Amino acid sequence: MQALTNRAKAVNRRPMTFWERLYLPAIVRGLGITLKHFFKKKATVNYPEQKRPFSPVFRGLHILNRDEEGRERCTACGLCAVACPAEAITMEAAERQPGEEHLYREEKYAARYEINMLRCIFCGFCEEACPKDAIYLTETFAPSNYKRKGFIYGKDDLLIPFPEKAPEA
Repeated sequence: MQALTNRAKAVNRRPMTFWERLYLPAIVRGLGITLKHFFKKKATVNYPEQKRPFSPVFRGLHILNRDEEGRERCTACGLCAVACPAEAITMEAAERQPGEEHLYREEKYAARYEINMLRCIFCGFCEEACPKDAIYLTETFAPSNYKRKGFIYGKDDLLIPFPEKAPEA
């Protein structure tokens, strides 16, 4: 019978020598490897005190961006929700009322915008699909939580604060 892949290796069936039966050379070689790794620099990072450098393409928590005047950029077009392979984004659109021009950029806005971080795979497709550059993936870790409800981020959690009210945030 022919093998499906070329990864098959021939098995050596010769009898073991005296030294191989003792297993001492194998044990000494294993201890040598252990001692070699014992004196190497450790790969552990003490997290709160030390921060490890991130790759420039690292994708972390999502944020909803505002424009220069502090208005929400999201127009609830739904392209980010459609592009999300994990179906982690849900939104509901609403019409802008008269007098709300200082809050929303377009006539339509996202009345409800939620991202389920337990489903999110941080692929960045939502960021690429957004025509208004409203959603970004930052270089921040998703914080831990004890309840599932804490991982569903609403619009209040995702929006950048108003620049006039809280410039330091």
